[in-house]
Amino acid sequence: MLLSLFFYRGLTDGLRNVMMGTDLKKGRWRMRDQILNWLRESRGEPISGEAISKRFGVTRAAIWKHIQALKDEGYQIETVARKGYRLAGTPDRLLPAEVLAGLKTRWLGKQIIYHDHVTSTNDVAKRAAFDGCAHGTVVVAEAQGEGRGRLSRGWFSPHAKGVWFSCVFRPAFLPQQASKCTLMAAVALARAFERYPGVNVGIKWPNDILSQEGKKLVGILAEMNAEMDAINFIVIGMGINVNLLPDDFPEELQPLATSLQMLAGGAELNRKKLLQVMLEELEAAFDEVSKNGFDALLEEWRKRSITLGRQVNVIAPDETYSGLALDIDQQGALLVRRDSNGAVEQVWAGDVSIRPVRPLAPQG
Repeated sequence: MLLSLFFYRGLTDGLRNVMMGTDLKKGRWRMRDQILNWLRESRGEPISGEAISKRFGVTRAAIWKHIQALKDEGYQIETVARKGYRLAGTPDRLLPAEVLAGLKTRWLGKQIIYHDHVTSTNDVAKRAAFDGCAHGTVVVAEAQGEGRGRLSRGWFSPHAKGVWFSCVFRPAFLPQQASKCTLMAAVALARAFERYPGVNVGIKWPNDILSQEGKKLVGILAEMNAEMDAINFIVIGMGINVNLLPDDFPEELQPLATSLQMLAGGAELNRKKLLQVMLEELEAAFDEVSKNGFDALLEEWRKRSITLGRQVNVIAPDETYSGLALDIDQQGALLVRRDSNGAVEQVWAGDVSIRPVRPLAPQG
């Protein structure tokens, strides 16, 4: 299948506290976010420590500690003599307060779990999902030590150079429909990228987004926990190469990978705004398929595909063969007509390679 199925026995109380935070820590974070929002809303005008302490009913010493904590997170907060604190700059970090400021979604990303470094965001998202996190929870990290794609392949995830995130969905549709969620995510991200001038991408079955030259830009990995007749949750992990230049990639990846910065003409992209746009498109796509089914989205996937109509090599779990990629069926499986005998195979698992990958036709 296009999704990995997994099982989990439970979490310790200690891990729950690390993941979800104690009530005391949550209270501190809420106050810190409120102070930050007030500084942001003041648009560079200083706010006195006395005014902040009165508003939140805490001492000025406590306010000073919150200000220092924000500085430690990378916020540039200046102390203006006899006037107070002023927000002078924000860090290039995907901190929850930054992502939530200006996020236009209704439910996706309203709860964000942030880490500087994780093994993989899918690992964290699965633990949070088992612990009961809300539908639409997003896990984001600045770097992954063990980022992965399909077939247990690694995914290069350097610090603050990309957007590495996972979304937790609790859909109402049946498990048989779940395999199409990777296709949904690929279409949603392609829509998001095409808001950027000069970025033209295509989708390789089932879940890679490639540049015109056939270089990999995005990997998507979906993992599901389900019963026979109900989905408990689906975690969709996405790794997007954003502000990487050719020399940032390991030598073996340089001929194979690209980034949005490279596709957009070399200008560095704002990762926070990109994440916001991707969450908006993912929410819209999920709402669309939840209300109307997957038919329209599958048709859009076909139009964006660089696999259909191509000669491919299929490395299945038990055999390898070549053929012509004809279509995807209503469940999202790839249909391939074998070169050897003309039989049409339904491909769910394994690897499908295109030789050679043709450049995409320019849009417009």
